[in-house]
Amino acid sequence: MAHTSSVKAHPYSNLIEGLKDGQIKFFNPQKLDDPRYDKLPLSIRVLLEAAIRNCDGFYTKEEDVENILDWQQQQNKAEVVFTPARVLLQDFTGIPAMVDLAAMRDAVAKHGVDPSLVNPKCPTDLVVDHSLQIDYSKCAIQNTPNPGGGVGSNHSQNPSRPAPSRPLSRGSQCGGQQGSCSKAACSDLPASSGRPGGSVQQIENTPLLCPFHLQPVSETETALKNQEMELSRNKERLQFFKWCSNTFKNVNVVPPDVGAVHQVNLEHLSRVVQVTDGFIYPDSVVGTDSHTTMVNGLGILGWGVGGIESEAVMLGQPVPLALPQVVGCKLVGSINPLTTSIDIVLGITKHLRQAAIAGRFVEFFGPGVSQLSAPDRTTIANMCPEYNATVSFFPIDQVTLKHFKKTNFSQEKLDLMESYLKAVKIFRSYEDPSEDPQYSEVIEINLSSMVPQVSGPKRPQDRVAVSSMKEDFQSCLDEKVGFKGFHISKEKQDIRIPFLHCGEEYQLVHGSVVIASVISCTNNCNPSAMLTAGLLAKKAVEAGLVVRPYIQTSLAPGVGMVTHYLNTSGVLPYFSQLGFEVIGYGCATCVGNTSPLPEPVVDAIKQGDLVACGVLSGNRHFEGRLCACVRANYLASPPLVVAYALAGTVAINFEQEPLGVTSEGKEVYLRDIWPSREEVRETEEDTIISSIFKDLRQRIEKGNMFWSNIECPDSVVFPWDHKSTYIRSPSFFSKLSKEVPAPQSIENAHVLLFLGNNVTTDHISPAGSIARVSAAAKYLLSKRLTPREFNSYGARRGNDAVMTRGTFASIKLQNRFIGKAGPKTLHIPSGQTVDVFEAAERYQKEGIPLIILAGKDYGSGNSRDWVAKGPYLLGVRAVIAESFEKLHKNQLVGMGIMPLQFLPEQNADSLGLSGKEKFTLAMPDSLSPRQQLTVKTSDAKSFAVTAMFDSEIDVIIFRHGGHLRYVARTFL
Repeated sequence: MAHTSSVKAHPYSNLIEGLKDGQIKFFNPQKLDDPRYDKLPLSIRVLLEAAIRNCDGFYTKEEDVENILDWQQQQNKAEVVFTPARVLLQDFTGIPAMVDLAAMRDAVAKHGVDPSLVNPKCPTDLVVDHSLQIDYSKCAIQNTPNPGGGVGSNHSQNPSRPAPSRPLSRGSQCGGQQGSCSKAACSDLPASSGRPGGSVQQIENTPLLCPFHLQPVSETETALKNQEMELSRNKERLQFFKWCSNTFKNVNVVPPDVGAVHQVNLEHLSRVVQVTDGFIYPDSVVGTDSHTTMVNGLGILGWGVGGIESEAVMLGQPVPLALPQVVGCKLVGSINPLTTSIDIVLGITKHLRQAAIAGRFVEFFGPGVSQLSAPDRTTIANMCPEYNATVSFFPIDQVTLKHFKKTNFSQEKLDLMESYLKAVKIFRSYEDPSEDPQYSEVIEINLSSMVPQVSGPKRPQDRVAVSSMKEDFQSCLDEKVGFKGFHISKEKQDIRIPFLHCGEEYQLVHGSVVIASVISCTNNCNPSAMLTAGLLAKKAVEAGLVVRPYIQTSLAPGVGMVTHYLNTSGVLPYFSQLGFEVIGYGCATCVGNTSPLPEPVVDAIKQGDLVACGVLSGNRHFEGRLCACVRANYLASPPLVVAYALAGTVAINFEQEPLGVTSEGKEVYLRDIWPSREEVRETEEDTIISSIFKDLRQRIEKGNMFWSNIECPDSVVFPWDHKSTYIRSPSFFSKLSKEVPAPQSIENAHVLLFLGNNVTTDHISPAGSIARVSAAAKYLLSKRLTPREFNSYGARRGNDAVMTRGTFASIKLQNRFIGKAGPKTLHIPSGQTVDVFEAAERYQKEGIPLIILAGKDYGSGNSRDWVAKGPYLLGVRAVIAESFEKLHKNQLVGMGIMPLQFLPEQNADSLGLSGKEKFTLAMPDSLSPRQQLTVKTSDAKSFAVTAMFDSEIDVIIFRHGGHLRYVARTFL
């Protein structure tokens, strides 16, 4: 909180009121006696309160307060700033932020400044949750990490679906000589391994095997062993995190194995209201993850920003933003009893994406909102990045308060919260239309129109009704290669490839499911979705259904709370019996931390050029993200993940075709085992109790023995280990001067990459595993590491040498210089095709600046800081595109890279650019927002571009060379 200690000097001290007999104070915007306040959307009222409270005449001015109050006239016109109450980091994006702060301490110390002054001024929570990999699982025949082997196989009469040729008998082996493993030695599987013939009790008693040593471990040890591997593998990073928590002020580190950042934020870190220095005010947050918007479902204003922007906020800089338009999303109608919360999420996502609301706030209202529980609302708010809105805000009502009564909130805090929110009118009743504010635009959505859906096979916005899934997948096979098509010739669409697994013969076809992952983070943190899946698993087991053992199944709870209520409700053992056992707490499958599929499965996919499928209940599934050989990936609700795993294929009509046939020959349909909405609600009410939240609090406060025993340096500046391949001081502060450098023109630049439309941050920023033939792998090999020690790009985000080499290293990158997907480009002077890093390295040695040419929506997708840091270290000075995703555009500015946009109706093709020319951009002495500049090429072409600076602050940050240098100079 800023500048509230000197109340008399505060320009809005006359707005201060008291609660609890004056013990708690607050700024009450209603005392402005301005009729415009009651018409403001409630999300804008939160912005206004923050501007009033933090008005210091420097960062936040009275002009900002007036502009926000005059929102109806100033929306999309005025530039304002927002000072959030806190910053949220997860470890993948948090470690480079902390590395930068540590490096900044070094930089200011070299100028004679006390390095201990470099601290986050804004409270910062860092949740260690993204480093989990699946090294141990119930199916132990792999010699490599395996995320959960399924058990059993369903024999169906449907000829379009794969089926085993014969049952697995006692004593069958899965040795490498039979094609299942690369190792020749493999233990016998007991008859009670969950295959046909084993009873439920036998399945539960199946021993686990360590994939590295083939030693049996009990089922309860699986998560523990995965945790031990995680902590051992990432010890160096964790030592650095602990140094940060001990050395930096205002930093709170949530240790590993507590839970996913989104759920920890929802269930432990979020406060709805904050009390600091005797003042109460609304909780708000910015986080280094686009799904920070999840807290909007609890009435907490928050959104995702880039790592660079978050670092600026941590160091006291407010977030600049154009005063947004607010779209009112009116929910009407009644929810169909068979519709899950995920179906509602996907339905609302489709409506809002079609509404073209990029960069705007969305605020929900209408009588339909009251039908949504707090978890429903957070699930909907989580998908905000998928329709490109900034936030999806649900103002607080009685449903929200009822939710917090089940948590650790005391009645005293609930009473204080309600009193304050009502006093400043940030509390509302959705049933009372007289409380509806005025919006920029209103979109009405009828909840009764929602039907079960999945998204895929390559993009989250491509929704498919479950009833049409079989026909849609067939059309994907027929269509040309694109966002949905795979272009499989008719004569190859019916191909069936047999293979051996665990001594048993199976067959794969187009549409075969090979990865099925139930994930409870982000859009599936809603307990009703997980309980529906658990009850479905229970009914499936009771009906005699099983999952084929080659399907890579896993259950990744976002937090221990999920395991708690699944266990309390009695459904967890049934998940395990179908192969969906708990593999640990943290991000796994949907961030690319998926271990290799069994080699026979991979060989079969390659042999038949099959479109194999992954089905997951996460939030990301771009082509190739889960596994390079799995081309079709679908986002689905947790119960549908289980259903498709049971079916073994996505090419199924659940209404007309059975999931499987029992040993007695009975056909079992999905409708036979789907739990009713009433059954789920009853179970949820019985299990979602305060003890769940107490369990999470105890987990956070207790930590774990490994974390407690980690030793870290006791120093003001971090003692960098130059041999480290995890933590390295970046070069962002090299040659840092006290003076702002003069603008430098870009002269005779070459094009590093010539890209098309919809280049995502997955294409740009390093993520997932490190390929053995990549530039990053070559670097790690030079450090005498083995491929098993490579870990992932996410785990090595604190090493700029690895991350720079991983920039644009996606196997799905479409570079027009090359003509096919891959991390290659053309080194124009030599005419050679090389790795992107090698080309950039050559250009830098030759002193040649670089630019990137791109099409529409450059930089869409997840928020990642390396999406801008990587290009900067490659030597990229500017990106010229048809349009930018706003968040990524801000990240480019934050690293001192110019985002330049072609004029309307122009692009590289219309201007006749081959990308092989040299480009020159003369930099004027002074820049202004949205200024037009001229680019000249070596073949005498000339065209205008728009410098995509939204505000004077953007220009200042760019002139300094980015946020980090700007902040560092404030200390000098």
